[in-house]
Amino acid sequence: MLALSAMPTAVDAAAARLEFNRDIRPILSDNCFNCHGADASSRKGGLRLDERDAALKGGKSGSAAIVPGKPGESELLLRARSPHDDEVMPPPNKKERLKPADVAKLERWIAEGADYQPHWAFIPPQAPAQPAKAKGAGNPIDSRVAARLAAVGLQPSPAADAATLGRRIHLDVTGLPPTPAEVEAFVQAASRDRGAAVANLLDQLLQRESYGEKWARLWLDAARYSDSNGYEKDLPREQWAWRDWVIRAFNRDLPYDQFIIEQIAGDLLPQATQDQIVATGFLRNSMINEEGAIIPEQFRKEEIFDRMDCIGKAVLGLTLQCAQCHTHKFDPISHDEYFGLFAFIDNTYEAQSWVYTPDQQKQIADLERTIATLENRLRESRPTWR
Repeated sequence: MLALSAMPTAVDAAAARLEFNRDIRPILSDNCFNCHGADASSRKGGLRLDERDAALKGGKSGSAAIVPGKPGESELLLRARSPHDDEVMPPPNKKERLKPADVAKLERWIAEGADYQPHWAFIPPQAPAQPAKAKGAGNPIDSRVAARLAAVGLQPSPAADAATLGRRIHLDVTGLPPTPAEVEAFVQAASRDRGAAVANLLDQLLQRESYGEKWARLWLDAARYSDSNGYEKDLPREQWAWRDWVIRAFNRDLPYDQFIIEQIAGDLLPQATQDQIVATGFLRNSMINEEGAIIPEQFRKEEIFDRMDCIGKAVLGLTLQCAQCHTHKFDPISHDEYFGLFAFIDNTYEAQSWVYTPDQQKQIADLERTIATLENRLRESRPTWR
């Protein structure tokens, strides 16, 4: 068996062009951005290296830190290689010298043109080029797998039998195994038309509630869902209504933009429904401290910091926590931007929302209609009621 670690890549890594976010940003972030990053208050020598235009312009010395295509004229490399303690960067009293391998990467990157990239969260995903259709490939994924196998000299495994395929589909879509009767039905259908049998089975499974129950787990994890409060006593909490909303959202294929809007601001939508209010339970998954000596306002703020962290990681694809204390040296979030977003969330003091069953909602609506009718009668019988 070929060990995974020894498996050659489809493209020789040595011949591939360096990528800023993957290969270069970590070097600059670890060694340079603390003094030459986005935070103007701590920037040294007027030099900024986290933006290409600023790096090409250089700092107060007047020398360009980076000259695309010309490593020998780039001050960044000259300083990294300097043998003199008063010239070498990073300074010896703050950081160790750059590793030779990192210096070599910087040199190669500059020689290739010193292309920068925005943070990965702001780069729209693009479908890679599709390889030519492989022999016997049923869909584009098969062609891609076949191309990869051919690149490393491997042959595809034999096609699975119908019973195995049906079981895999059940487990993948719903997380539950099929019954013997379901296996037999799929095997019979596949013997007539395998492709149609697969398509029909997928359509059936996507309509099951268990589809949402399985796939909602990914979002529940990102949203730090729990059935208990977390701190100290760790008492149970009534948060299942939001969990069920997420499951229903998956099962009805709710568009992603609406999925996010309702969870962050469902209560602010015009004529918000109970479901849209329940959706904001996304923000209420914070841990709750019920110790006797807590300061309520302190832990309300702690919950908001937690909400900020969750929105950053689950929605924006950014780690916001560092910017709570200072402008971030890696993610493009300033200290001011952090608390600007904080202000949007810091506008509620309610500890919980109330959720009612359909029967209770009907009873409330009936009571409200009765009250409105009685109040109208009072106004009619007393013309001077105002």
